[in-house]
Amino acid sequence: MARLQLEKIKRHPWWTALGVFALLIALVLIFWDWNWFKPLVERQVEARTGRKFEITGNLDVDRFGWTPLVQIGGFRFGNATWSKDPVMAKADCLQLAIDLKSLIFHREVRIPEIRLRKPDLRLEYGPNRVGNWTFGEPSTGTTHYGALWIDDGHVRFIDAPNKTDIAVAVRSDMRDPGSKAPPILAEGGGQWEARKFRMHGRADAPLDARDATRPYHIDVHATAANTKAHARGTLLDPIRLRGFDLKFALSGPNLAELYPLLGMAIPDSPPYAFDGRLTREITSTKRTGTKHTGNVWHYDDFTGKLGDSDLSGDASFETGRARPILVANLVSKRLDFDDLSGFVGKAPDAGAGETATPAQGRQDAVEKASGRLLPNHPYELDKLRAMDADVRWKAHRINAPKLPIDDMDAHLLLDAGLLLMEPLNFGVAGGDIRSTIRMDARESPIRTRMDVQVRNVQLGKLVPSAEIMKDAIGRIGGDIHLAGTGNSIASMLGSADGDAQLGMGKGQISNLLMEFAGIDIAEALKFLVQGDKKIPIRCAFGDFAVKDGVAQTRALAFDTSDTLVIGEGHISMKDETLDLRLRPRPKDRSLFSFRAPLLVGGTFTDPSFRPDMKRVGLRAAIALTLGNIAPPAALLATLELGPGEDVQCGGKYAK
Repeated sequence: MARLQLEKIKRHPWWTALGVFALLIALVLIFWDWNWFKPLVERQVEARTGRKFEITGNLDVDRFGWTPLVQIGGFRFGNATWSKDPVMAKADCLQLAIDLKSLIFHREVRIPEIRLRKPDLRLEYGPNRVGNWTFGEPSTGTTHYGALWIDDGHVRFIDAPNKTDIAVAVRSDMRDPGSKAPPILAEGGGQWEARKFRMHGRADAPLDARDATRPYHIDVHATAANTKAHARGTLLDPIRLRGFDLKFALSGPNLAELYPLLGMAIPDSPPYAFDGRLTREITSTKRTGTKHTGNVWHYDDFTGKLGDSDLSGDASFETGRARPILVANLVSKRLDFDDLSGFVGKAPDAGAGETATPAQGRQDAVEKASGRLLPNHPYELDKLRAMDADVRWKAHRINAPKLPIDDMDAHLLLDAGLLLMEPLNFGVAGGDIRSTIRMDARESPIRTRMDVQVRNVQLGKLVPSAEIMKDAIGRIGGDIHLAGTGNSIASMLGSADGDAQLGMGKGQISNLLMEFAGIDIAEALKFLVQGDKKIPIRCAFGDFAVKDGVAQTRALAFDTSDTLVIGEGHISMKDETLDLRLRPRPKDRSLFSFRAPLLVGGTFTDPSFRPDMKRVGLRAAIALTLGNIAPPAALLATLELGPGEDVQCGGKYAK
């Protein structure tokens, strides 16, 4: 029988070989296990990345053909050696579709489909700010990816030195199940720069971000502490954050809160909200023989509100330098003056109709209750030294109900703690107050110098709400030069030395106002009953020597055809007190004229005006002539003296 079977095999060798091959195939199918290849796959990944890779579940091929679907039941990918957590990435399931035609015929690796179930990714910075995502040798080939589906994923980002730890849940947006590359949805939070952080948003499929030529759409909302941001638009090459085309909205209660978040040292401000276009530029510089790469973040064509003011313009913030630098060109069509309070160390006005936070409201109440006018809040020296700045701010119209301020033009330069404001110009009462301020914060206390020019300020507009000043005519000019030390405005002025000179040439003023100043009751009653009349001003001037925060009069006079007022005394910026004696000398006769000195006292916030009762009834206490208190010659050049240009008004006082 065996011999018979052997003879049949010899007569049909091909059929016999085919049968044996079929038997072997059947045995392979029965006993084949793709897990035999697990060690090979693990070794290949470890060799290319330098990290431990472990397949924790089964390795299988679920779909055959030119695009087989490889399934890994679970994996764990090792972390950098310096990390506290040994696992950088893991998942319960990974499915990969591999394009065999591209691999065999074109030597290209194409993975048209990736599916992840419960992936967990940990990203973190280590020593020298090297991320744990940096590993292995750079690949010489290119891997092309297609669609990615994520089911119940989690990503954690840690930057321990900067106190940042954020956990985000991610998943594919399956509202369009037919989508070949569904967008990703993300939501999570934690800490950013030690501040509470929350975010949620939507973006194109993550693998689309690898295509640097294809726009990548995002729409993300984020909140860090009290600061809110909304970025929406497209990116090109988002992996390296190039090719921005984003609309970026930013809002919060105080611009100063951007310092710990972004490193921008901006003074305290009222609540703000801006929206503009965000772009990024990469810079390359050489310092001390070393090449440095930095970023310039541009925020262009932004518009918005700062307190009760509108604000628009362009700004940029450059990093990668010895100190970051903020460059901005700002414009306000209508600027609420108290919104500038933070620049001088005061809280914004929190009264009715004003925009301020509850904390700023409490600070404003404390400042008002203190009875002090000059800001005493110290500047933060570390902020003044932390960054550089070049900021120009123009305001076409200023809202200041209690002050006759029209507009503003300010240019701020900050370099390593040396701050220069040149110019700091305000349009005031139809004229100008032009200032140059230099603050040297490289050492403590801050050394400050202030040079101010007052030009063509109109007397009638100084108190626009006063009906009695409505028809006053005259132009005021002068110069102020002060230098002091201190870390707040109050301490700077309280220690200041210098001089101040202000004067006015010919003009016109209400006779009623002058009669009140001269304490002439009969004349004042007459004008109250019969109506006011206008009298000419011959000239007025004040010349003060400032020493250790106290301005002492060198000359002080106000002369009209009706009354001559001569003053003496001092103004203390250190104590914020007034101590002036004004001696009116009416040039007409009045039955009930007291002709007693008027005492100006009290504080900057609560001044007092009262007659010197000890002198009431004296007809002429002291006879002074203008020749004794002639105006400083340097002051005359600043005055608008009128058509007569009669600068020798001192001789007429003596008459």
